[in-house]
This record gives sequence, C-alpha cells and structure tokens, in this order.
Amino acid sequence: MIKYQEIVKEIVKNIGLLDDQKIRRALEEQLNTKERLAKILARLGYISGETVGIALIPQIGIPPVPIKPEAVNLDAVSAVPPHIAVSHRVIPFKIDANAIYLATDDPLNFLASDFFEKITGLSVDMALAAPGDIDNALGALYTKKQQKENITSDISKASEEIKNVKGDDDAPVIKLVNMVIEEALKRRASDIHVEPLENKFRIRYRIDGVLHEIPGPPKRLQGSIISRLKIMAGMDIAEKRLPQDGRIKINLEKKELDLRVSTLPAMHGESVVMRILDKSSFMVGLEDMGFLPENKKDYEKLINLPNGMILVTGPTGSGKTTTLYATLSHINQKDRKVITIEDPVEYQLDGINQVQVKPQINLTFASGLRSMLRQAPDIIMVGEIRDFETAEIAVQSALTGHLILSTLHTNDAAGAVTRLVDMGIKPYLVASTVQGVLAQRLVRTICSSCREAYKPGELEITELSLTPEKLKGFELYRGKGCSACNDTGYKGRMGVFELLVMDDAIREMVIENAPSTEICKKAIQSGMRTLKQDGIEKVRLGYTTIEEVLRVTQDI
Repeated sequence: MIKYQEIVKEIVKNIGLLDDQKIRRALEEQLNTKERLAKILARLGYISGETVGIALIPQIGIPPVPIKPEAVNLDAVSAVPPHIAVSHRVIPFKIDANAIYLATDDPLNFLASDFFEKITGLSVDMALAAPGDIDNALGALYTKKQQKENITSDISKASEEIKNVKGDDDAPVIKLVNMVIEEALKRRASDIHVEPLENKFRIRYRIDGVLHEIPGPPKRLQGSIISRLKIMAGMDIAEKRLPQDGRIKINLEKKELDLRVSTLPAMHGESVVMRILDKSSFMVGLEDMGFLPENKKDYEKLINLPNGMILVTGPTGSGKTTTLYATLSHINQKDRKVITIEDPVEYQLDGINQVQVKPQINLTFASGLRSMLRQAPDIIMVGEIRDFETAEIAVQSALTGHLILSTLHTNDAAGAVTRLVDMGIKPYLVASTVQGVLAQRLVRTICSSCREAYKPGELEITELSLTPEKLKGFELYRGKGCSACNDTGYKGRMGVFELLVMDDAIREMVIENAPSTEICKKAIQSGMRTLKQDGIEKVRLGYTTIEEVLRVTQDI
C-alpha cells in the first residue's frame, strides 16, 4: 500500500476545486479543531466537502480494500480514539511497529494523513474502502464507542505511567490491573484470560461462555502486569518455569470477589487465567436453573430420596457445580447433616460443612470421603468421581443409607452408568445405588432488551420438525444486539437437561452390561427428553435460539 496524499492534492488542484493555499488552511484548521475535513471546507466557504468527495472518487482510481470487522487488529483499533474514528469515518485495521493502516470511504481523509499521524504517533497509510464496509465496521467496533474509549484511555494512561511493579497502593500498574478486573465484573465475565502472544499482549473475557477480546496494554507491559497478578494471588513471582495456582480476594463496587488464578508457562510468557467467583450473583435456587416443569418435578423427587447416588454429568464449564450447589440449598434442612468435599470450594453455603481437597497432605476425594463417613452425615457431595477408589467408597456409602451427590465427565446421562462400570464398579452395584443421572449443558438466553420475532428459516424448520400447518403463525425469537448485551443478542445463560431416572428395566440392562446407546434408547421410550429435545423446547418457548442449542449439543 502507498500514500496517496500528494496524488489527491494534485487531483484536487487539477479539477479546479482547491488550490494549495486553501488546502493548507483547511489542514491547519483541522489540527486545531479535530473536525472532519469536509466540514471545515464547508465552514470556510471553499466548497462542499461532499462535492469534493464525489469528484475525487472516479479520479483517484484506487480499488476499494475489503474491510471485515472480525479481521481488524484490535491493537490498531485501540490506537485511534473512538470519537475520531467515528467522526472521520476511518477504520484502523492493521498496525506494526512504525505504521498504522486506516481504511476510509472519504477521499478527503487522504489529505489529512498528517492529522492522523499526530493522533496516533505513527506513520499513516490510507486505503479506500466501500461505504458499506465502513458502516459495518463502525457499527461492530464502535457501537459502544464511549465504553471502549474509556477502557482504552484508562489502559493507555496507566501504561504511560507504569515504571515498575514495586509501588505503593496508588501505583499505575495496580490501577490498571484493578481496572481490568472491574471491567470484567461490569461485563458479567466469568473468566479473564491474560495471554502473551508473539507480537501482542491479549486480554479476553469469557461472557456467557464465549470469549471476547478487549483492547489490551502494550506488549512491553506484559511482565509487569503478570508479576502484579502473581503477587496478588500469593504466587512465587521468581518461578516462571512451572504452573502455579493461587487465589485473589478483592472488593469492587461493594461486591466481594474471589478469583481463582492459574498460571501456565507458554512460548511467549506466562498465560494467566482468573476465574471470577461473584458470591452476590450466585444462583442457589432450582427454579433459576432452567428446569422445565416435568424435569424439575422428577429431579426434586430424586434429591429427596433418603439414600442412593445422584450424578450430574457434562463437560467442563457446563454448570455441574452450580447445579449441585442449587440442589444442596434446596434439600439442606436443620434435621440433616450435609458435608461436601470439593476441589476447590467455590462458594460457601450456610449450614453445610465443606472440605477442601489438599493432595499435598494426602487429603484426596477418596481419603476425605472415607473420613466423612465417621461424621455420620445424611447427605454427602463429592465434587467429582475421578478414580476407582473414590467411586467404590461413594457406592458403598450409598448402599449404607447415605444420599451421595457427585459429578462425572460424560457426554450424556446413560454414559455415566457405563463409566462407573468401566472404572471397575460391579454392574449390580451400579444398578443398586444409582437413582438418577442428570446430564446438562448451558445455552445463552436471548437478551430481553433487544428480543425480536422472526419467521423460521430452513434450518429451524428442519430441526424443529415443523409442518406447514404448524408454520402458520409460528414465530421464533432472536436478539438484534444492543448496549445491554454488548451487541451479541444474548444475555445470561440457562441449562438444558437430560434426566435419566433409573427404573427396573434400565437396572436390568445395567446388570446385563448393556451399552450406553441401548440404555439411552430405553430411557427415551420411558419418557426421557434428550439434551437436544430439551433445548429445542426452550427454543419453542422463546428462551434461546436453535443455533445455541446446536452449538452445545453437536457432540452428542
């Protein structure tokens, strides 16, 4: 790409619109007012800026560069203040050590490259883009321009002030780190990912299960920020070769936050992930989980049984622990003793004895569970059944009059039964102890602020098995995207569930060591709604979209 400023100047003069003196006057005025060049020309009475643009486009002969928001470099975006980008219709799409590349649909911006050089402090290369591409990119990148401007400005100011990490409580690095955490809380993030890459220092928030990148600090501040996070988490800042785990407790906006911090040595520095545990926003009621009435009724029957084992299954991040906490809150009563063993204890529940696993002193799930039995509990929650020893003690506990709640990593409900057998538990013991299995996933829910109805397309018609009769007057819902949902169309999450209740027929199949696919078919015949079917029902009810359901159930 080459600079076209001189070419544009010559063309402007050649077509008789402006001379050198007027061009210089307008450019000097722009440096003072920071207005768009077209507005300055109109205000000075030289000529309408739009007239200049219309005359220049065919004269320049520059083919438009395609601009797609998802391909734009966010470091480049953070280098140009949002109000400048929006008012001047420029999209910063690429940046390197010496230059920044700006796309525009206004040829007059080619004359103003000196102005953008002063703004960014870099050499500027201009490119012409189609007006539609500029509109799309401005909408995607700067819809929440003030919020982005604030966070980028704060990071920039703090970055300039940072000298080292050993300062007092007002040190800029401390302010910067606190600001990143505070912004994550404002955006309802569950995780903060701090990732050193080869040429950039990336920060991403996981919001409603999906990662979103924010404008990050310069690469040169990588070491200072990571060291600060390790100090806050009580880690050894000198140890950079091995993974470490830590915890940060912080109060922000009158909220007590608990952050689980993990570091991992990578190619270009230590990657840091912080899991945000916000006690004030923790859901503790089964009614908040997203159960449909039939599943809720059956699940409540299971968790009120005096003994047996109830398993919750799903991949990491599918909400299993939240479901178990909601279950414990529901069944915790003054006449029952409840003990949990977890790794780690994420939330503290009133009236429940919670034990933290500590492998370094041999306090494992198995050893902790064995010791719990001497405490005469009524209900025991085991964070996860990972091995034969833990599974064996849990099964024996369920046989001797205890209600055991735990999790397994399986794709569906039927797979949990066969997984226990694969671990070494005798099939007849699995059939005798397991009362039910709840498989689950989390789907994003449609934002209530921008929810709109639409006619279903071919994908929805196929997945929902809609007939021409059912299509009459049938509407689905989606989110258009607004400031309340960060322009995603989704806000919040809910569960989709598959509840397998053990009956005599299924117990017989387990004893006969039947495969999980056959057990699943039998459960469906008995009335079990699969994960996908439960999700589709929530699409029909307008809670989520078919794309979300397919996203989380595609591996089943």
